[in-house]
Amino acid sequence: MSAAGSASIQQNVALAGTNTIDTSVSVNGNLQGSVPDSNVPKGTITLGLVDAVQRGLRTNLGLITANDSSSAARAQRIQTLAALLPNVSANASVAENQVNLAAYGFSFKVPASLGFAIPSIVGPFSYVQMQGTVSQSILDPVAIQNWRATKDLDNASRLSAKDARELVVLAVAGSYMQTVATAARIESQRAQVANAQAVYDQAEVRKTAGTNSKIDVMRTLVELQTQKQRLNSLESDWRKEKIALARAIGLPFDQDIVLSEPLAAGSGEMPEAAAAVAKALQDRLDLQAATAQVHAAEKVVSAAKNERLPSVTANGNYGVSGPDPSNTHGVFAVSGTVNIPIWAGGRTSGDILQAETTLKQRQSELADERRRVEQEVRDSLIELETASGQVELSQSNRSYAAETLQEARDRFGLGVANTVEVVQAQEQVAAAETDYISSLLSYDLSRLSLARAMGQAEVSLPDLLKGNRP
Repeated sequence: MSAAGSASIQQNVALAGTNTIDTSVSVNGNLQGSVPDSNVPKGTITLGLVDAVQRGLRTNLGLITANDSSSAARAQRIQTLAALLPNVSANASVAENQVNLAAYGFSFKVPASLGFAIPSIVGPFSYVQMQGTVSQSILDPVAIQNWRATKDLDNASRLSAKDARELVVLAVAGSYMQTVATAARIESQRAQVANAQAVYDQAEVRKTAGTNSKIDVMRTLVELQTQKQRLNSLESDWRKEKIALARAIGLPFDQDIVLSEPLAAGSGEMPEAAAAVAKALQDRLDLQAATAQVHAAEKVVSAAKNERLPSVTANGNYGVSGPDPSNTHGVFAVSGTVNIPIWAGGRTSGDILQAETTLKQRQSELADERRRVEQEVRDSLIELETASGQVELSQSNRSYAAETLQEARDRFGLGVANTVEVVQAQEQVAAAETDYISSLLSYDLSRLSLARAMGQAEVSLPDLLKGNRP
């Protein structure tokens, strides 16, 4: 999992209903969170898909964390570069000293006949000093290659931060679509409740008239209660999904949010697999980041091998020194050092082996990353093709179920059928409506998944919910 977290669209086989696929959004890690948005208007907020994603790109914790990681990599590059640049400093000092020579083991005994004595206390005396110092690496092959490696790591981190934008689009747009789908299921379920209520009322009227039995009334009552329970469950899920969406885009949890864009069913051309894979291998930023990490590992191997080469440094200082500021004289020192490695106890060989092992690991990861990207593209194409077919099937099944229910109610009203036929038809309608909404969600999420797989989620965002809305 990256620093941003993970987001994916999962399409699974559904074991119930005529719709044989169940598509959902999985969001983990920092992509689930955000920092509070400081610019939130009061009252109800109407959010389109693009509006929600733009809020996520400003406040989502996954993107913020990825940008912070990129800044840390940039700081490391600057710190490594400092080892190759001149280190210049200046200093000034004033000293006032008095020395007890006896403390250092000096004891002067001069014959009294000489007429003088050497004191054991020297001072007090003072001096001033002002100077500038320069330290410069003239040739350091190891530091040069390490700096080049940090440049590649910085590039990889920046690419990863850009790829985190794609993950935010996937996470927020997927959560938006899933919440919209639940809202559509609620509206459909309210219609099922109203329909069940009407059938129950009709059964009560017929029972009162003596043309219906009590068991028929109880059967319709059970169906009505079942539909109400489904409605309550859907409303609960919808409220929780809105809270999760609000958390991902920095909105207060108690903010009244209206999602303005419904799901869409389009009929665009299916991309050709080979062209889609080639586009993904070219545009996927996480793949580019993995390539940059391989380049960095190659530089680290070169740095380890360069530990056997000599290095050259130069140091110098110039300043003035004297007993007081008005009585000073120039002083300087210049030195050059050549360091020639001869034997380091096998450390260089160990560093080379470790660097080469890391390089092989990065190369293997890159090879697998390319295969993973190709798999994601091909999987997304299959899922989109399947979802497109499900939309067509669920549309026709929806019409058939509605016709069946109408005929069952007409037969019940004429007294030629009992409530068993009506209840069964009601269940068929409820399942057909659920399958239809699920197929729309699967289609839109599959389009989003394919856009992400090709590295085009943010670019394709304005068109994701464009299409027919039957």
